[in-house]
Amino acid sequence: MSAPAPSPLAIVDAEPLPRQEEVLTPAALAFVAELHRRFTPRRDELLTRRGERRAEIARTSSLDFLPETAAIRADDSWKVAPAPAALNDRRVEITGPTDRKMTINALNSGAKVWLADFEDASAPTWENVILGQLNLTDAYERRIDFTDERTGKSYALKDAGELATVVMRPRGWHLNERHLTDEEGRPVPGALVDFGLYFFHNAQRLLDLGKGPYFYLPKTESHLEARLWNDVFVFAQDYVGIPQGTVRATVLIETITAAYEMEEILYELRDHASGLNAGRWDYLFSIVKNFRDGGQKFVLPDRNLVTMTAPFMRAYTELLVRTCHKRGAHAIGGMAAFIPSRRDEEVNKVAFEKVKADKDREAGDGFDGSWVAHPDLVPIALASFDAVLGDKPNQKSRLREDVAVAPGDLIAIDSLDAKPTYDGLVNAVQVGIRYIEAWLRGLGAVAIFNLMEDAATAEISRSQIWQWINAGVVFENGTPATADLARAVAAAELAAIRAEIGEVAFAAGKWQEAHDLLLQVSLDADYADFLTLPAYERLR
Repeated sequence: MSAPAPSPLAIVDAEPLPRQEEVLTPAALAFVAELHRRFTPRRDELLTRRGERRAEIARTSSLDFLPETAAIRADDSWKVAPAPAALNDRRVEITGPTDRKMTINALNSGAKVWLADFEDASAPTWENVILGQLNLTDAYERRIDFTDERTGKSYALKDAGELATVVMRPRGWHLNERHLTDEEGRPVPGALVDFGLYFFHNAQRLLDLGKGPYFYLPKTESHLEARLWNDVFVFAQDYVGIPQGTVRATVLIETITAAYEMEEILYELRDHASGLNAGRWDYLFSIVKNFRDGGQKFVLPDRNLVTMTAPFMRAYTELLVRTCHKRGAHAIGGMAAFIPSRRDEEVNKVAFEKVKADKDREAGDGFDGSWVAHPDLVPIALASFDAVLGDKPNQKSRLREDVAVAPGDLIAIDSLDAKPTYDGLVNAVQVGIRYIEAWLRGLGAVAIFNLMEDAATAEISRSQIWQWINAGVVFENGTPATADLARAVAAAELAAIRAEIGEVAFAAGKWQEAHDLLLQVSLDADYADFLTLPAYERLR
């Protein structure tokens, strides 16, 4: 271990949790405090830089590959570190929060990887933050089980060789953890809390199990943010005394600015990088956020009409595969979010065919793996990738040198024929209210209309409402998108929910609060950078 610890962090405004002392040990808190002392000032500078870059995009309505990093892109000699054995085959990855039941089901799912999520699929209540850490450690120690009180069904881990490899996703750089503050009362970034507690307790434990501390890095907007993560990894490995290069990180390319810096992001993390991932809803949300002043040519149609075959999405995903394979990294595809119905086999049949087509396309395009939200989808995705990979762990040797993407291709939103629809507005309001209500109750992954939705869903929903109103969209039925229309649709949805679930359940929920918050972030003239920032203030 390294030098003397700084002053311990204070735990504020948090009810004690069972066994929290196993997570919040003095040594673990000293490590998190040191991460905070060293790296939060740079985090703050990078958040300021995000605002400056957004202002530049507002001025120019354009983006380009960076001239100052052209030499990195032109240098064909560098590669990322070879993948460790536990991360070499990633053909199917399941995602989900770290509650006890999900931890067991995800590890047992048959997927190669579980994205254990402290970010978009987890509302950051103190309970979720701390008990999620405990659940992962209990799983590694094989002392985890779960019995569903409602059904009486028991869950336990399969044999070690059958379990998925965990890749943990901490919160993004923009979110703080208000329950942990330094001696001056400043909150610690949630990213450093999630990473720090997990790494401190589990890095050596994972090495002993033949795996390692592996991470997904969300909401990255530039290679400078990747550089900050790399410096965190270097320091952390020295601090606990494990070899440099033990950490592996997969970066989600889910912001439009990061799509222009894929090679630079891999370069900054090259000793610790294992791949890039193509995330759909956050990527669309980022386009709206960054180009919201850009006029009609940047107006997106209904989110469900923007498939991965849209020309600008195709450019993004094919560039991602080419970039990853050129540099020896894994390219991981997007989410199949369908939740199978236990009552309607016809719904399942149609949805399963769509999932298969999507995974066939990804495997055919050169991706090395892909995401699913439910264990029942694992065999479908597995079959798609097995058909292409066979016995090979990945297809990184497929370089996709046929791909050529110009800067304008990534933001050619107007290449889509689809237009915003009135039904799209209704759906955005419905999903937004239902998701936010669950989030305010501490649930981050929520099944809505047979789809597993997370915070990215709410972000694209409220962003589309905001964009359509501010761009003066007129729907196909002749109705203009206005704030009054959004309010009317939201009021109707609230009344429909009340009728659907009954007065008692409605009163017990957070429905009015969710309705109000959705309208706040959809109608305010000042577009909130992240819905989760005002939502976190209401999370108790």
